[in-house]
Amino acid sequence: ECREEASKRVIGQTQIIDGILTALLTEGHILLEGVPGLAKTLAVKTFAEISGMDFKRIQFTPDLMPADVTGTNIIVKDELGNSKFQFQEGPIFSNIILADEINRTTSRTQSALLEVMEENQITVDGYTIKAHNPFNVIATQNPFGSAGTQRLPESQVDRFMICLSLGYPDSKSEVEILRRKQLSNIIKERQHHHAVDIS
Repeated sequence: ECREEASKRVIGQTQIIDGILTALLTEGHILLEGVPGLAKTLAVKTFAEISGMDFKRIQFTPDLMPADVTGTNIIVKDELGNSKFQFQEGPIFSNIILADEINRTTSRTQSALLEVMEENQITVDGYTIKAHNPFNVIATQNPFGSAGTQRLPESQVDRFMICLSLGYPDSKSEVEILRRKQLSNIIKERQHHHAVDIS
């Protein structure tokens, strides 16, 4: 049923659908490699909606820091005006994590995922916090050699149960994608004209 529902939104990418479904059912992690525009992000969002689980997306960029992933201690004032540290959770605290373009960030930031992917826990400033249950990382990466990318270290790749290299959909699927896109644009245009007429 999940597979059928996902196939309605993600056209011609059965590899992605089957891979993500397998990872979610086995509580494993999956790495999807392919050029932008292959519906990787759409597929992850679709499964998060279908499952009803918490979902967070982390866009990996060269300037992303480990604390941007795990969270950090911040200073807050209590009701008496005293300062104290309080942990502010990062986006890693969710059921399904989309690590988008994981190979565009530094090895230091990638290492923020190592502990949680292996042990389902996060350690920050000496304190260890359990990850959500279930917990899945679904990472996407651009092909190595693309601008701004670097190879993932072996320790990171080892954390993934499934690694898929994706190609373009077949010609029939591409026609269906274009047909749906055109239909969507027509609907949006009619809604816009209808809104203008009412006003």
